[in-house]
Amino acid sequence: MSEERTVETVHTASTARTERTAEGPYFDELAVGQVFGGAPAMTLTAGHAATHQAIVGDRLALPLDEELSRAVTGRAPLAHPALVWDVAIGQSTLATHHVKANLFYRGLVLRRAPLIGDTLRTTTEVVALRQNRAREGRRPTGLAALRITTTDQHDRPVLDFWRCAMLPLRNPDTDTGHAADLDVVGAAPGGAALAAVAEGWRLDRFAQRVAGPRPTDLAEGTLWEVGGGDVVSSAPELARLTLNVAMAHHDQSAAGGRRLVYGGHTIGVALAQAARALPSIVTVAGWHGCDHLGPVHEGDTLHSTVAVERVHPLDGHGGLVHLRSKVRAVHADEPPRDVLDWRYAVVLA
Repeated sequence: MSEERTVETVHTASTARTERTAEGPYFDELAVGQVFGGAPAMTLTAGHAATHQAIVGDRLALPLDEELSRAVTGRAPLAHPALVWDVAIGQSTLATHHVKANLFYRGLVLRRAPLIGDTLRTTTEVVALRQNRAREGRRPTGLAALRITTTDQHDRPVLDFWRCAMLPLRNPDTDTGHAADLDVVGAAPGGAALAAVAEGWRLDRFAQRVAGPRPTDLAEGTLWEVGGGDVVSSAPELARLTLNVAMAHHDQSAAGGRRLVYGGHTIGVALAQAARALPSIVTVAGWHGCDHLGPVHEGDTLHSTVAVERVHPLDGHGGLVHLRSKVRAVHADEPPRDVLDWRYAVVLA
């Protein structure tokens, strides 16, 4: 849902013209309970999948191998989970057109694994608001906690999660009174909900055909330093591909002089790097949390470590492995800087 704001009306003897600005809301124009449901639905295509793979380097075996996907899941071609959540996040940006930063994502759970050809629809609800303390020399801002719910063409649940966006106020002198405790926003996904995405899958067939560590090979505290980095490129193209209209990813003036890379871009690269360490990842079941620790810009090179936090066996075969990816960015001769702390659960065969 975009807002059309009347800027100026010009009258002449024979004409009357109304000029409007098509833009999303500022922080002081949001209200708890407000729902944004006007983003275009998007049918996932092979073209989307190929472009997404070229930008973030998807390396999960199931989305890349239709025959394997059919043998393991009974369905194909499977959409990459990062493509699915990137589209959902992009559809949610009707509410965050003016976003300055995303502080966190919480409780993301894949309720089902969409196929190429499925259509995703997303609604975004404002669930909590907190105005930030004013800082001298800076435009006033506030934090908006949003619940994002995505379904497919049959109204089946696909995603359900929370994100927190920092937005500027339109009127810098406004005191909205919003002071919600954002620490209580979101719910941690339970083990049963995380495991459900792979229910009925033949993980034994995956293990027979794909090399890599098995759940029984892993222990809490196992750590990989992923060798080599990945340069961030085609940042605005990924934003456009996934319907992301946040100005900071497209317009350098809106980003304070240098475009910001969409946070899902960094997450996608981190997942591709994790799959290099653990090629036996079948899919991502969900996220426990994701904190963006600093900005990423096009041309940065991303490096990551991947740590095992917990391992839970699944009935029959495979396991649910809880991982933590920490990502740092390097640019030219500048020192490395921390940019991402992502905690998530994967199905491992």
